[in-house]
Order: sequence, then structure tokens, then C-alpha cells
Amino acid sequence: MKQKFSVDVPGMNITLSTGTIAKQSNGAVTIGMGDTSLLVTATAASSIRPGQDFFPLTVDYREKFAAAGRFPGGFFKREARPSEKEILTSRLCDRPLRPLFPKGFLNEVQVIGLLLSCDKINEPDILMVNGASAALMISDIPWEGPVGCIRLGEIDGEFVVNPSNEEIFESTLDLIYVGNEKEMMMIEGSADEISEERFCEALEYAHQAIQPIIVAQKELAEKVGNTKTEFDLVIADPEILETCRSYAADKLVDAIFTDSKQEREKAVDVIKEEAAAIVLEKIGEDAFDKDQISMSFEVLQEEVYRNNILELGKRADGRAAADLREISCETGVLPKVHGSSLFNRGETQALVLTTLGTSRDTQDIDGLTGGATSKSFLLHYNFPPYSVGETGRFGMTGRREIGHGALAERSLVPVLPSEEDFPYAIRIVSEIMESNGSTSMASICGGSLSLMDAGVPITGAVAGISAGLVSKMNDAEEIEKHVILTDIIGAEDHFGDMDFKIAGSKAGITGFQLDLKIKGLPFDIAKKAIRQANEARFKILETMDVCSPEPRQELRETAPRIHAVNIAPDKIGALIGPGGKNIKRITEITGANLDIDDSGLVKIFASDGNSLARAIEEVEMATGEIEVGKTYRGLVKSIKDFGAFVECLPGKEGLVHISELADFRVKKTEDICKQGDEIVVKCIGIDDRGRVRLSRKAALADVIDQDEDQKSEESDEIELASS
Repeated sequence: MKQKFSVDVPGMNITLSTGTIAKQSNGAVTIGMGDTSLLVTATAASSIRPGQDFFPLTVDYREKFAAAGRFPGGFFKREARPSEKEILTSRLCDRPLRPLFPKGFLNEVQVIGLLLSCDKINEPDILMVNGASAALMISDIPWEGPVGCIRLGEIDGEFVVNPSNEEIFESTLDLIYVGNEKEMMMIEGSADEISEERFCEALEYAHQAIQPIIVAQKELAEKVGNTKTEFDLVIADPEILETCRSYAADKLVDAIFTDSKQEREKAVDVIKEEAAAIVLEKIGEDAFDKDQISMSFEVLQEEVYRNNILELGKRADGRAAADLREISCETGVLPKVHGSSLFNRGETQALVLTTLGTSRDTQDIDGLTGGATSKSFLLHYNFPPYSVGETGRFGMTGRREIGHGALAERSLVPVLPSEEDFPYAIRIVSEIMESNGSTSMASICGGSLSLMDAGVPITGAVAGISAGLVSKMNDAEEIEKHVILTDIIGAEDHFGDMDFKIAGSKAGITGFQLDLKIKGLPFDIAKKAIRQANEARFKILETMDVCSPEPRQELRETAPRIHAVNIAPDKIGALIGPGGKNIKRITEITGANLDIDDSGLVKIFASDGNSLARAIEEVEMATGEIEVGKTYRGLVKSIKDFGAFVECLPGKEGLVHISELADFRVKKTEDICKQGDEIVVKCIGIDDRGRVRLSRKAALADVIDQDEDQKSEESDEIELASS
């Protein structure tokens, strides 16, 4: 039986322990902060599957409803497919772990995190990253960690490490930072248009904050005392690699600098087949391994791409390091939809659609860990196989699509109007039509244009750009030479060292995400990349401003109309009526739908302006008070010798004295009106006891005066025309 070990992270209320549960995994750690705790395990397969040519790392984070003392919903009362939160947390954890496995290590590794206890105060996502790092550290799996992870917020101008769920709502920054002892490994998050200078300060602050977590993991690993197992590394056979290099090196240079992505890929495939034939003839069929050809060509293509950029400053599509691809965009590309745009950047194209809905279209979030319970803004990203000229699975939303959609969504949130000012649910769908890098950034640009085309009053356009890196290491594994690339294409992402996505408006940064293939990014290079991306972002925004300088002033005819009315909470019953009778009547006669909350906020949803105006009038009538000087079309409720009682508003009535029924002497009330008649009346007074005095005579006099004014205007117009 394993011995139990435990360490605390000073100042963070984080505890790491191992040796109690899941002892048959390669490494298992229980990590807790407050009353939130997770079990994170790391397990590696002992052998490689035949024909495998990639590293199968799987990271899965799952939340169990029992952790919050709840039953799962649905018929089966059992956790089913992972939620969006679980998928995003899994991806968040995967990205900083992957670069630290040895190159050529292809044994399957599975990292699983289970939420054991949830206090709804402390978010478990950062615990998942730290727990995974600790589990790999104490295991015998080869891995060059540890890494530390924190969430950094900014409240009232001060940085806050690991803010609670309640504090996150007040924060203008939501930065998840992962780094090692010296350098950053991964960042992700959003901000309320933070400046580049303040953003860099946040990164440096976060890097210092993770150091106690790294120290604690090392201490735990030292206590456990496991040694790393030697695994066979799968690399290209030197003889086959040299044979392919001697034949293909020069030819690959010509192929890679072909104009289009598809032409490049076809040219490389031809050279690969020719090289395979030469290798087959040289070593014989018994020793021939097609996977070795693929691995060799991966090495050769990486050399060509990287050497040309580092030594010659030459990119595959002919651009300089800081150049953008050609950009074009347009809005209003589709009829009937509420808003649409088409954004093109080189061989990347996104068709982005905006749909406006009502409060009934918001998405409920059945989360365990606290935070928001619903979302009124959604961005969905779709990446069909035809966008890269391939066939494949279609119609199912993959992890990558969820991750890219979430990045684009949080980058646009800071410029959206408040729900009080614009009470619509908003859904953006980004359909990727072509892909050659940075499709998530194209979704942000296209999403911003689509919102403006829909008439959503955003505070400013948002653009996204991706910065890449090609570097050369010395013997001490330090970067001795590097080139930062603006607006990377797919191959530069694949063969390069970094994908640093930054989105923002002219006012500042709104969203960011950093992925690395190297073991760390120095701060001086990170700052250069941020500045270079900032310059590119402003160039993109200039092009977008030409296409759509501001949001449409009016919603499109196809968009629903929404109007918010605040009524006194004690008027809610009057609006609804007994058994919902009144609100049903309003819905039937206007065609509009009403949504009423307990605070007295009434949202009216209508398909056109006339329906909306009638519904607003009905709500005001049902909840308003009779006012002196106002004219009403009322219903005669009862007849008396001295006059008639008229209901001007639902449940609100007043007396029209017999002397106020007409501008002549009335002998009997029934000579002018009968019970159930509709008559026009004007309020001429309300006494101290709240009794309302109405006058039909005054209302008719106002109508006559209006007619006289209209006749006078018509006479003046005729006289003017004659002269």
C-alpha cells in the first residue's frame, strides 16, 4: 500500500495529496482549494499501437453532480455527454501539458480529472491544470514539468489572484496563466478592453504568483520519490531520412513556395511518393515502412519552412514577417437573416450570421460550480470538412469547434450593449467556408461586422489576429534566434512554435489565447508578439471600418421588436388579470408576447412595429393611473340618474356627471349613452379621496378644436398654393 503524502501551497489555500486513492494509475493527486476538490490521474500505455505515428494524449475533465449534492437532470438521472464547461476545461489543461512530453514519445497518455467536491466559490479549472501537472510529476511517465496555473483578475485597478466566483463578476480581467519556473506556457481569457501595457503587467504578475505552486509540486514529487521509466522514442530512421533528404530537399523548396495551399499539398504529395519509391528500391519491401516516409517528410518540411523564415526571411506565401494577408469583407450578404457578413483573409473565409431573439431564447446553464445560470449571447463556430478540401465527419460538434467558438464569444462580449439597453438574446453562427489558418480570428472579425449589420449597438468593432513564432535553440535549450510572424497560415502553425491569438477593439484587448510547441516562451518575445499583433489589429480594423463604420441605426424588418417597460411590482397582478385573462387578451389582440419578471420589468416581443405599439399601449392602460388632462376611450360600466361611471383603464373608472355628457342640457343619461357603450372622455379632476371626474363634453371640445386647427392649416396651404 502506498504511503500518503501531502503538501500545502502557502498563501493560496491549496493542498496537494497522493497515496490514498486511485493507486493503480501511474500518478494520482487529490487537489483542493477551500471546499472544492478534484482527483486527477495520469496513466500511460505500456506499448505503442502498430502503425501509430502521433502522440495520443487525452485530457478529460468531468463534473459529477454528487460533488454539489445534486441529482443529474433528465430521464436517466445520470451524467451523459460532457458539458461545454467540461470540454473547455479539458482543452485548457491539454495545451500546456502537451509540449513538455519528449519528442518521439508516442505511448498513449490519459489524464482524467473528476470533481469530487464543489463549494461554488472556488473554480475547479485551475485546480485541474495544477493537479494534472502534479500527477505527471509524481508518476513514472516522462514529462518535463512542472507547470503552475492561476486565474488573475483585476478589481478596482488591483490584481487579484484566484478570485472567487463572486469576485469574477466584478473583475475587468479574466486571465488564466500557466507557466514554468522561467517562462510562460499558456494563457487564455478575456478583458474589458485592457491596454497592451497593462496586459503585459498582468502576465508578469501572474508569473510570479505561480511560483509557490511549482515549488509545492516539486516538494510532493520529491517525497513520493518515483523515477521516470525509459520509453522507446519513435523518430525517423536516420538512413531513410537522409535518403529522402538527398532526393527531396531542393524539390520541397519549390513545392512549398507554390501559390495556393492545395497546390502546395499536392506538390509535396508527389515528391513524397517519388521518394518512397526510391527508399523501397534501396532497402527492399521487407524493411520498407510507409510511416517512416511520413515521419521523414514531416522533418524535411519543418526544416524547409523554418530555415527559409529564419535565414532568408521568406514565408511560404511570399509575405514579410509582419505582413497581413489580403483582407476583404462585406455585410448584408444574405436576405431575411437579421445580420450577416463575409470576411476573407487570404485563403481563410468565414460566413457569419447574427440572429436576434427574445429572453425565451437564452441558454440555461446547469453548472455545478457557481457563476452565471444563463447566457443571452451565444457564438457557435462550425468547421466543415469542405473548408480544407477534404471529406470527413459532418454535423457533430467537436472539441475544437467548441473551443474556437468560446474564444470568439468571449472576445466580443466586452463591446456588447447591456441587456437593459438592448434586451435581445443574440446568437452568432460562424460558418467556416475556407480554412488556411486563424479561422477563430476570422470569426471574431466577421462576428463584429455581422453584429453591426444586425443593428446591435456595440461600442466598437473587434478584430482578431494570430501571431506565430519560429525559433532556433542553442545547446542550453535557450532561444538564440527567432522571428515573430503576423497572421500565420496553417503550415506555419503546424511547423512553427507558437499560436498567439489576440483580439481587441481600438480601445484595447478583449480576448487572448496562447498555444506553444516549445517548452516555454520568454517574456521579451511575448511582449514583441503582443506589440506586433496590436499593429496588425489596427490595420484590420481600418479595413473593417471602410466596410461598416458603425452599427445600423434600425433593425432589419425581419428582426423581432422588443420593448422594455417598468411597472410597479404591485401592478403585475392587474396586468396578468384573474387567471391570466388580461395578458391572454393582450396577446390575442396584438400578436405580441409578454415576459414579466418579479421586479416589474415587462419585456414585449413583437414581429412588427404596429404590433409592438399596440402592445405597449395595452400594458400602459392595464398598469397606468388615470391622469388629469388626458383623454381616454372608456367603457360605460353603469348608468345613474346623475351621470355614468366609465372605466378608462382596466379596473380604473370615474364619474361623468350628467352636466358633462354634452355641450347642451341632457335630461336623461340614457339619451347619450347606455351600459356597455364606448365613449371618449377626458379627466378633468381627481379629488382628495381619489374620486375621478370625467367629461365627455371636454373631450368632444378638444376634437372640435383639433378639427378647426386642421381646417385652418389646410386653408393656409390652399391660399399659399394659389398665390
